[in-house]
Parts: sequence; structure tokens; C-alpha cells
Amino acid sequence: MPNTPSLERLLARTEAVLARFEASLPPLQQAPDWQSAVAFRWRKSNGRGWLQAVRHPHPIRLSDLENIDDQKERITANTRQFVAGKTANNVLLTGTRGSGKSSLVKAVLNEYSAKGLRLIEVDKEDLVDLADIVDLLDGRPEKFIIFCDDLSFEAGETAYKALKSVLDGRRHLMPEYFSENLETHRVDDEIHPGETTEEKISLSERFGLWISFYPFSQDDYLAIANHWARQLGVADEVIAASEREALNWALSRGSRSGRVAWQFARDLAGRQKTSRKKAK
Repeated sequence: MPNTPSLERLLARTEAVLARFEASLPPLQQAPDWQSAVAFRWRKSNGRGWLQAVRHPHPIRLSDLENIDDQKERITANTRQFVAGKTANNVLLTGTRGSGKSSLVKAVLNEYSAKGLRLIEVDKEDLVDLADIVDLLDGRPEKFIIFCDDLSFEAGETAYKALKSVLDGRRHLMPEYFSENLETHRVDDEIHPGETTEEKISLSERFGLWISFYPFSQDDYLAIANHWARQLGVADEVIAASEREALNWALSRGSRSGRVAWQFARDLAGRQKTSRKKAK
């Protein structure tokens, strides 16, 4: 029989180790303060997840988004139905980077947040927690968009299976991007999609609304850059004189995207403010 004092010391050390381990864990999953924000992120640490409020979401408006009028109209109509409690579709946004996909989602949130629309952003690797997230939302009066910024699954990933299991459920899902795994196999002389690809095709078919975004033309890019420059207080004469510079900016980045136009406008606005300070 072990010595009693030694056993007590062992138990005390074990309890101390457990106490330190428990202290390092995030709090148990609990509902956030729903009144504190309109956007939330699903965060994970040590296997536990929770919703973190986004205190200052981007204030972008639908009117700020140019050259994607058709995409705006389609997603706005679907979201309007959703917020009104009518039937609406899950949405799949596809297209080149920086073409306005995530900006459109943020603008829709800002447009309808006063009517109860809320957004929860979930990383691709955390899609396995969708069932837990849906449980947290159960019974809430708000309407929730669950937004995933990237659905480009690689071979061997299984998170998309959790997504499939809830796509026909109670929430409105807006992934930004989906790319198909090109895994194939050959039977005799015929090429067939692999099992993983078939699974992903099955997933994509669960999105009732597909909205595609396309690269901007040179004129579109300049119009977007000029819009943001004006919004940031750049004088019209400065904007007009900066056209070549705006094009070179896009060329150096290999993209005429809305994101690149926004970045150029920020740079131009910052340099204009610096020049004004020096002039004083």
C-alpha cells in the first residue's frame, strides 16, 4: 500500500497541473453579446470554439461598388427575401481575386443589418464546427449569413462534408470562392472524375444561386480607383493627372482588381495629404 503522504503529494501535484491546464483553455462555448456587433468571427483555440464580435466592420456601401451591377442586383434580391423571412437560396460567389466578392457581402450586411441581418465568418478549416455554430444561432430572431472566404479544398480535406450536411438547413451561406479538385481516374479509355471531385460537385449543387465575377477592364479599374480617391478626399484635378500612375500601379501588381484600385486610391490620398502638410 503506498505511503499516504506520498499519495497526497502526488494528488496535489496532479490537481495543480490540471488547474494550470484548465486556466490555459478559452472559456466554454457560449453565446456572444448579440447586441454588441452585427458581424462575428468563429475562433478556435485548443479545440474549443467561440464567436468573437467584430467591433468595426468595413463600412462599405452598395453604392461604393461599381461595375458589378448585375451581381449586386441578384444578391440583393436574394438577401431581401431572406431577411423578410421568405424562401432564399444559399449563395456561391466565384471569380478572380479582388473582383468584389467579399466587398459585396460586407456591403449587403451594412445595407440590411438594421433589419436584423448578421454575419458570421468561418475559416475553411473550421467548417467542421458548423453544427456547433448553428446550435448557437438556434432560436435567435436575427437572420444569419455564414460566410466562408475560401472553399478551395485540396485532396484529403473533409471539412466540405460538414458544409454539405447543413447546406439544406436553416441558415443562409455565402462562401466567397470554390475551386474544383481536378482529381480524375481512367476506366479503359474514358476519363472519370474522382470520388473527391464527385463529392465537391455534389456540394456545389447545393448552392441555389451562383454569382460570377470577372476581371475589370482598364476603364472599369480607373473608374473604381477614381471613385475611391474622391471618397478619400482627393481633388478631381489630382485624380485626372494620376491616370497613368494608376495604370502603372495595377501593372506592377499584375491585376486590375477592385482591391488594387482601392490600394492605389489610399496611396494617392496619403501622398496628397503629405504634400499639403509640406506646403504649409
